[in-house]
Amino acid sequence: MAYQSEVTRFLDELLDKHPELRELRRRNRATWWDRTQEPETQRDREAARLPQGDYVYFPRPPAPGKSAGN
Repeated sequence: MAYQSEVTRFLDELLDKHPELRELRRRNRATWWDRTQEPETQRDREAARLPQGDYVYFPRPPAPGKSAGN
């Protein structure tokens, strides 16, 4: 058997004890995630998107001669 974390085991046991939660999860997911987006909203989000930097885990250091606030 493959490794399962304590959290995974807990959630599996919880869902076994309370099968109604599966239906509730399915219904709630459909409320927010499984819907098409309005084209206008999608265009606004795409227009507001900023290009991702080369290395996303740390900010790029300021250029020589410039302070971090400029």
